[in-house]
Amino acid sequence: QLQLVESGGGLVQPGGSLRLSCAASGSIFSCHTMGWYRQAPGKQRELVAAISGGYTDDANSVKVRFTISRDNAKNTVYLQQNSLKPEDTAIYYCNAVSVTGTVAWGQGTQVTVSS
Repeated sequence: QLQLVESGGGLVQPGGSLRLSCAASGSIFSCHTMGWYRQAPGKQRELVAAISGGYTDDANSVKVRFTISRDNAKNTVYLQQNSLKPEDTAIYYCNAVSVTGTVAWGQGTQVTVSS
């Protein structure tokens, strides 16, 4: 099973940028659909963006501002976050789904957007 470790979160001012990284190990990374989810206090976890092969999908709330990408040679998936807003504040989780349906989650990284 895949093991996932996120990094890159932190405190940023509104309008700023962050790049989240998710390093994977333990399985064939390129065969997995990868996604970024987030969970704000008091809210349900929601899908932010996903990537499978050359196909990507983004939530309406982050379209244009966030970009998901992957580097299979480095077993890493990224989430570039631009024009951050206070409502983007959340714990961001990396997710992987294998071709057999096995799901893996990272431990999460905190993103706080505040002046």
